[in-house]
Amino acid sequence: MKKNHALAMALSALSAGLLISCVKPADDNKAADNDSQTVAQESTATNDTNNAAANESNSSEQNTVITPVDIRPATEKRYLTHVTDTMIIPAYADAAKQSEVLHDLAQKHCQKAPVSGDELQALRAQWLVLAQVWASAEIIDFGPATASMSNLYINYYPDERGLVHSGVAELIAANPTLTPKQLANQSAIVQGVPGLEEALYGNDSLDAGQCAYVISASSALSTRLKDIENDWQKNATDLLVINQTADSDQGLNQWFNSLLSSIENMKNIAIDQPLGLTGKAKGHLPATTAGQSRAIINTKLATLNKALTDPVLTAMLSSNSKSEIGNNLSTALAETTTLLAQMPEDLATADKATQQALYDHLTTVTRLIKRQLIPTLGVRVGFNSTDGD
Repeated sequence: MKKNHALAMALSALSAGLLISCVKPADDNKAADNDSQTVAQESTATNDTNNAAANESNSSEQNTVITPVDIRPATEKRYLTHVTDTMIIPAYADAAKQSEVLHDLAQKHCQKAPVSGDELQALRAQWLVLAQVWASAEIIDFGPATASMSNLYINYYPDERGLVHSGVAELIAANPTLTPKQLANQSAIVQGVPGLEEALYGNDSLDAGQCAYVISASSALSTRLKDIENDWQKNATDLLVINQTADSDQGLNQWFNSLLSSIENMKNIAIDQPLGLTGKAKGHLPATTAGQSRAIINTKLATLNKALTDPVLTAMLSSNSKSEIGNNLSTALAETTTLLAQMPEDLATADKATQQALYDHLTTVTRLIKRQLIPTLGVRVGFNSTDGD
């Protein structure tokens, strides 16, 4: 399964994209028909009322006049530098660190196979830490991680056809003494966070071949993450267009459209589609093998909350005394976080009403970002928007 960038991209696109009759007396049937018609009429009336209310709310949002804040170039430059130093670089550095911790732990526990019990649980616990840290870094939807398709090698998701599960098993069977260098030349399907999840959670114990895979995969992942971190360390000014704020808002556009894209993808690809809330179910929840989808979604939401309620951003928004977007976002994010905390670790086991409520809360946050925050900042929604609201 040699590495092929074009094949990996194609697979990712494919993955992302993929009467009983009861006879009754005539009078009973007539009564049943009448009752059915009454219920249908009441249901239609209720739906019409709800749709009218929703349309009225949406129309009100869309007709709201937004007065952009006056952000001076020096203020914008200071904010973008703050974003780089406190959010972007630390996110990649932490991901690289946690992958290295997993690698060291695997080397320690895999000295003698099979690995099971407390040692396997320790590896799983560290994987979850790594998966959450990457979920935080994944909101950065631009820069070297996406430009090089490294994000695909770090997290091959959504994997609608189950390619990771079969791919990892086949790779281990064919390469029982796999090395990090050998793994680096393999397809994105068998690398990164999902591959490690399959190895650690798909087996009750790890044999020598599975141990070699975990050691190699965590090592290769650490190298990839460190490369991204180093790129940002060296080229942050160019990557976030920090020195061109007087002539362009490109940096702000990149950052806030990245946040918007992140929450839209989370809402649609990681929640709606796997749970089948607005259409036929397809794909799977994040960390589905580990049964830890709530932890991943919670991390993404917490990271978005940190970015959207950041004090430096709040100070910029407060220059427009009429703007209520800061409070609106803070309230919506808090309500979503509270709801999520009440849901089970595996979101698939929650009742449909609660799943739908989570989706609706995220839709509210999405609309606030798209229709209020971005216009208030004077930037524009990019073409990468996947939300149909």
